[in-house]
Amino acid sequence: MTAALLLAAAVVVIVAVQGWARRTGVAAPLLLVAIGVAVSFLPFVPAIVIEPEWILAGVLPPLLYSSAVSMPTMDFRRDFGSISSLSVLLVVVTSVALGFVFHALLGVDLAFGIALGAVVSPTDAVATGIVKRLNAPRRVVTVLEGESLLNDASALVLLRSAIAATGGAVSLWGVAGDFVYAVLVAVAIGVVVGLLNLRVRAATRDAAASTAISFIAPFVASVPAEHLGASGLVAAVTAGLITGQGSARYLKAADRIAERSNWATVDLVLEGGIFLGMGLELFGLVEEVIAEDESLWLALGTGALAVALALVIRSLYVVPLLWLVRKQAADPVETRERLARAQQRFDASGFDREDPRVQRRVATWTQRMGHRLADIDYLARTPLGRREGALLVWAGMRGAITLAAAQTLPEDTPQRSLLVLIAFVAAAGSLLVQGGTLGIVVRAIGLEGDGGVDPDEQRTVATAMGRAAVQVLEDPGLRRPDGSVYDEKVVERARALMRKVAAEKQRAVDEDEEEAGPGGRPAARQTTELRLRIIEAQRAVLLDARAAGTVSSATLSAALDQLDADQISTELRAGGPSDG
Repeated sequence: MTAALLLAAAVVVIVAVQGWARRTGVAAPLLLVAIGVAVSFLPFVPAIVIEPEWILAGVLPPLLYSSAVSMPTMDFRRDFGSISSLSVLLVVVTSVALGFVFHALLGVDLAFGIALGAVVSPTDAVATGIVKRLNAPRRVVTVLEGESLLNDASALVLLRSAIAATGGAVSLWGVAGDFVYAVLVAVAIGVVVGLLNLRVRAATRDAAASTAISFIAPFVASVPAEHLGASGLVAAVTAGLITGQGSARYLKAADRIAERSNWATVDLVLEGGIFLGMGLELFGLVEEVIAEDESLWLALGTGALAVALALVIRSLYVVPLLWLVRKQAADPVETRERLARAQQRFDASGFDREDPRVQRRVATWTQRMGHRLADIDYLARTPLGRREGALLVWAGMRGAITLAAAQTLPEDTPQRSLLVLIAFVAAAGSLLVQGGTLGIVVRAIGLEGDGGVDPDEQRTVATAMGRAAVQVLEDPGLRRPDGSVYDEKVVERARALMRKVAAEKQRAVDEDEEEAGPGGRPAARQTTELRLRIIEAQRAVLLDARAAGTVSSATLSAALDQLDADQISTELRAGGPSDG
């Protein structure tokens, strides 16, 4: 009963803080950590210790899965070089550098110093959500999210290797092999789980059941991966990326809308719970340090120094990384000319165009050229300059995973309580200082509001969707599901409605029922069928644009969400969702 009351109280606090944060503009994670710290020092509150497995195996997989589902895979692919560099090489460099600092300051073995460095080095996926809420540039958000989704694997592998090194020799090749194995096995499991997730949910007729299946998907991916010695978090992320990429193609509109709303609730509670629990643990950590006659001031100073050094190392790493990104970014005009010459040589080749193998080769070549041109336009349109680099550095915050990973240190680790408290100071200090000033930094460098939807792209997408609707209505082979022909009046009314939508942006379709008149239910049913067929054609156009990479992910997401809403309202007016 007591546990239930405490859980209910925690949810009330999380919801109240979220509401207050929206009104004041202060990030909710910062407030929840502060509230947790204050509550932990109340005299009637006992020392609270949260088992790290609850965070690493119970909370983080669904949170990372949810973030991955909403991440645009097209943008993730385009910046995968930067993301992988930040999530692997930067973690290794930071861990080793901080390891030497901890070794010199605390007198711990170098292996334990590197282990603590691995704990402090990864940025936190939940914490970087603060950046997204500030409407920062989408490309910066993608890089930060991608980095925080993947760097946990490299940090945890390095942590395990450093701990193993305290009991014997560990080779560099052994650590590299462990990392490659952990990632490859996790990715393979994640891909399989993601595809099964889509197939099973596509065959499920009930939106609530489909959402329930999505709740277990991250654990179905992470548990086997951990059992095989791979990264359960990377497996959950991969399953989320596969699900997010295929949801618009395989799942029904009702499934997607139900999933978004239900997962938003789960994210709210789990994210809030992580930060609240993080603050609640402080008193217990302080008690342990005092009991072992360690210095609280040493923990505070070392934690602050760790955050400062991590920021310096990150700055020194990001500067050459952005230089390389800009250097590798091809000039759009020159590249287009080079690709045009390559296309001319390809067209002038003496291939037999009637050969099916040649046709497949031509299609592959054309698709590859389209992707390349779209990537060039994207990189030229959204460059990573000095301002974006400054945001990439300052937004690299630590979070709850730092504290949870520190608590996995073996019980016989020398000065363990001091090391765990240092990790807490680094995580909480990073959140409060960087997270608390992030809005100021974004406004100061002039990047606030740069993450919105481009109106020109919206018009382009609207035009393409209009053409798709016209093609459906003008198709001479247009037939109803039972093979019969549509009433010409219904088709004409649908054409008129499309013209209204094109002229007035958005228009309710309720008048169709009224125009059908008394005894006009068959006509209304035909109108509903036509509208749903048009929505499917328009969705296909958007998915083709996503595959080609010709439209930004923000514009596509907004258009796909609008189509889902249109489909749901159409189906509800018709008396319930369709099977398609």
